[in-house]
Amino acid sequence: MNALFKKLLLLSLVATGGPAVLGEPPKTVPAKPVPAKSVFVQPVSVREGRDPFFPESPRPYESAVAANHAVELSAFSIKGISIVRGHAMAIINNHTFAVGDEGDVITPTGRVHLRCTEIRPGTVVIEVNGTRRELTIGAK
Repeated sequence: MNALFKKLLLLSLVATGGPAVLGEPPKTVPAKPVPAKSVFVQPVSVREGRDPFFPESPRPYESAVAANHAVELSAFSIKGISIVRGHAMAIINNHTFAVGDEGDVITPTGRVHLRCTEIRPGTVVIEVNGTRRELTIGAK
């Protein structure tokens, strides 16, 4: 009876995932690995990195240079303003903006990132490098 009891106990432990041998410590379940997060830092110079598809292109470094220099108000020109059914759009340096849109425009000093904050008949308010500027149509 004693041998039968030991065999039943052993079978029940094996079936339930318990230790196979009496006195053996239970197996620990390995922790799930945490997925790796990739971080990309925009290079400021060629020494920090290059575009793998266009290694000779200066494009990755232009945005860092454009954000740092001051831009004159004369660098922007409004080509047109359109307000249809309450939706306003303005063309600034050949790039179309609605209120709240952000984008890069080409100026004589290079690319400049701006945000359109308000469009009124004849006037557009933009934000460049944290500075609000008011542009009027036809002004140079």
